[in-house]
Amino acid sequence: MAANEPAQERQGSLGYELFIAALSILSIANLVIGYLWIADEGLQTILNVINAIFLPIFLGDFVWRLLHASPKGAYFFRGFGWADLLSSLPLTQTKILRVFRLWRVGRFVREFGVGNLWRDFIRHRADNTLLTVVFLVICVVEFGALAALKFEQYAPGANITSASDAIWYVWVTITTVGYGDRYPVTNAGRMVGLLIMMAGVGLFGTLAGFLSNKFLTPPEAKAEEAAPAEPSDLKTYVTELRHMLATQERATAALHAKLDEIERLL
Repeated sequence: MAANEPAQERQGSLGYELFIAALSILSIANLVIGYLWIADEGLQTILNVINAIFLPIFLGDFVWRLLHASPKGAYFFRGFGWADLLSSLPLTQTKILRVFRLWRVGRFVREFGVGNLWRDFIRHRADNTLLTVVFLVICVVEFGALAALKFEQYAPGANITSASDAIWYVWVTITTVGYGDRYPVTNAGRMVGLLIMMAGVGLFGTLAGFLSNKFLTPPEAKAEEAAPAEPSDLKTYVTELRHMLATQERATAALHAKLDEIERLL
């Protein structure tokens, strides 16, 4: 990797980078889905709601990368930071700029390797629990609502007839509240409901366990968990060290460039 490349590829943990990568891929997939079924008003409404969830996440990611990039101009211009900013705004015309996030995802995967990413994710799965649950909840709400509306919208006696009904039904079901004001009447819709129920029990059970561990674990135990463990895979460890070295080299090159610029002004 060249020493003068911008140091924006990895601003957070690997779990965070994988979370942003997964959201980027899902957002691009939603653009394709919306284009293919552009005449379906209910589907478009569901996708718009999910996009409203993406916007603050992507905007926060842009601000985070900009604050931690060195130099900031390299990230904003050569690292497509401008595309990150525009695609984070609530403008239909700029959503397509999220394809530049896929470029970063591809570069990120090539740098670390799929196997190394997976092993690191599994090794730190406890730390990645919250981000994993958030991503899966978004997926269940989106695709559960799309499926429920597809099967129920025009069924005789149906009470899930709009995007609002579908999203409300999925959210109430996934949180295991179960008001019962919205329910499927078709066999296909009931099968979707079963899958949503199982996903809800698993996801919110996992979330409850994560929160319990964070708030109820004694400080001594947390300190032991936070202590650096010996790497179980030397190849992954070497890859991480090389990335740290490359990041340091880029930062050093940026400092040299600043010093040269100052010397020219003197």
